[in-house]
Amino acid sequence: MNPFEKVYCRLFQGAFRLALPVLPYRDPKILEHVTDIPAQLSAQGKFCPLLVTDSQINALGLTKPLEEALTKQGMDVVVFDGAKPNPTTGMVERAYELYKERGCDSLIAFGGGSPMDCAKAVGVRVARPRKTLGQMAGILKVWHKLPYLIAVPTTAGTGSETTLAAVIVDDKTRHKYVINDFFLIPPCAVLDPQLIHTLPAHLMAATGIDALTHAVEAYIGRSTNQHTRRDAEEATRLVFANLKQAAAHESAEAEAAMLRAAHLAGRAFTRSYVGYIHAVSHSLSGKYDLPHGQTNATLLPMVLEMYGDKIHKKLAKLALCAGVGQEGQSEAELAGAFIAAIRKLNDELGIPRTIPNIREEDIPALAKYAAHEGNPLYPVPVLWNARELEEIYRKAGK
Repeated sequence: MNPFEKVYCRLFQGAFRLALPVLPYRDPKILEHVTDIPAQLSAQGKFCPLLVTDSQINALGLTKPLEEALTKQGMDVVVFDGAKPNPTTGMVERAYELYKERGCDSLIAFGGGSPMDCAKAVGVRVARPRKTLGQMAGILKVWHKLPYLIAVPTTAGTGSETTLAAVIVDDKTRHKYVINDFFLIPPCAVLDPQLIHTLPAHLMAATGIDALTHAVEAYIGRSTNQHTRRDAEEATRLVFANLKQAAAHESAEAEAAMLRAAHLAGRAFTRSYVGYIHAVSHSLSGKYDLPHGQTNATLLPMVLEMYGDKIHKKLAKLALCAGVGQEGQSEAELAGAFIAAIRKLNDELGIPRTIPNIREEDIPALAKYAAHEGNPLYPVPVLWNARELEEIYRKAGK
């Protein structure tokens, strides 16, 4: 990246960092059980929610207790179970049309990151009906209050219940973009460990490393503060202490701890942002329809190594949080131990070290998408342009 671009990116990021204390971030109100939702909606004067979920969750009957509780309170719940991994513009439009057709007045996102993103995007369409989602991509373009949204995560990874982002794939181009606005932060979330108890091991593993990626990228970036560093450190500690047990469903306490880790990591990165791991992952998962959590997990140790000694000091601190290495080791030794521990954890969880079938002819366009997403917004420790980002795709595809 040329010096002028670097100066512009750092000035842009510096302005956001200075504004951080006064920006309208909020933490959602936390409910413990889905059966608490009817009273919460009633208190807001809402009686016809659109419940956004996916077909598998619906088929398993996970939403039935909530639907019954809502019906019992005289509410008319409308179910959209068409959310799929990497939600698309067409998917959002179908849910939006159902919202309008049935006269809904609120939203419940029930599931992993995909139903969360889909529900948020439906809210954007309700708030800005004359704008396309593509026109809302980027930073602070919504600027309208969304319908009341309650987020119910059934995975312990995305942290979407506390973030200001929705990630959407354009149906035609397969380009994945991010809508960032404070109005997308759900005002209420349900953190119920029972909802992740039946999550398949491979999904628990990938979403767990996704949470770790959120924590690490927030921590190594240049826009941290005392609160986000504390959240990221605690999330890292919880992931290393609990993910393997939680993925194997050996401990209810471990599952609850992972739900907490995901929430803390989400809280950290929604204020301190992520980095090139997410930018590259978004382009890959959009283009090839890959699970976002898994691509993040594969890229995490790879990109941390590429950043080099610029992040050794911060990785050394995370290593000690994770119980990796010992006091007295050098920063470089601890950083190396931390990256090795991530790679070992990935191996033990069955997460692949590479992302096969990345086509060389696709790489320049994918890297441009990643650079457009990351620069100047993400306060990464090392700035790279599109040409430099191409190396990540080539390393990942080997």
